[in-house]
Amino acid sequence: MSRIGKKPVIIPSGVKVEKKGQTLTVTGPKGVLSMEIHPKVTVTVTEKEVTVDVAKQEDKRQRALWGLFRALIQNMVDGVVKGYEKKLEVNGVGFKIATTPGKLTMSLGFSHPVIVEVPKDLTLSIEKNIITIFGADKQRVGQFAAEIRELKKPEPYKGKGIRYIDEVVRRKAGKVVKVVGGGK
Repeated sequence: MSRIGKKPVIIPSGVKVEKKGQTLTVTGPKGVLSMEIHPKVTVTVTEKEVTVDVAKQEDKRQRALWGLFRALIQNMVDGVVKGYEKKLEVNGVGFKIATTPGKLTMSLGFSHPVIVEVPKDLTLSIEKNIITIFGADKQRVGQFAAEIRELKKPEPYKGKGIRYIDEVVRRKAGKVVKVVGGGK
């Protein structure tokens, strides 16, 4: 049995969870999120909690779906209450970042500025060389942060590029020149 799937998702005050057909909608102070439920997963919504179950608890694939959908529902509830954020750090001489409504403009050492459209459900803030991405949907926040990081990955020699705040980039030593000459 799925240990995660057995736990009910507690609905905090101010959050409304509705199930219509195979669609689950969670509404809260930070926004509205909806998700399609897998046909083999059964979701039961009461006033205070949401429980998840599957038809065959001994089937390995259904147990995996059981825990997955319980975790996704918990992420939705947490997202509409607190929200999620990712922080990216831009390192490099001459690397600049600026934001305008709906767009993120970056100078990353290319011959042209890189302009990225910001999704409507996410908000960006820039403080010095740190980009903070905030939103209610954990998957959208993580995906957008990954797309920005992909534009200029951190390189191991000087550490230039875009990296997550908690990411550790292993540095490499540069080329070592041998001394020529000496004794014959």
